[in-house]
Amino acid sequence: MYYKIVKGDTVMIEHAVLYKNPFLKAKGLMFSKPLKKGHALIMESLVESIVGNAIHMFFVFFPIDVVWLDANRNVVDKVFMVKPFTCYLKPKKPAKYTIELPVGVSKKVKIGDKLDFVVSG
Repeated sequence: MYYKIVKGDTVMIEHAVLYKNPFLKAKGLMFSKPLKKGHALIMESLVESIVGNAIHMFFVFFPIDVVWLDANRNVVDKVFMVKPFTCYLKPKKPAKYTIELPVGVSKKVKIGDKLDFVVSG
């Protein structure tokens, strides 16, 4: 199933995949091709946490933006242009969702913004 990521009436991402499975979340974007424009990866945790939503960029060969959301899908942190092979990156506040995006997309959101996931046709 694919989702659109929307901010209000604005579609930010047309094609997002939601990972809940721990094995898929652990793999994330490792060994994959760069995200295409309009594509993203959403990883959902069971509970809000800081450490549980930390990421690494081992074997990710391209930069990405990362946005973290709480259980209400409000932006709690974001990072622009995370470099390949970054060892450890965590949100400043507890998060339930980690969204990995093409570089530049995080500039469209601010801390506190609400993002929604809408099932894409």
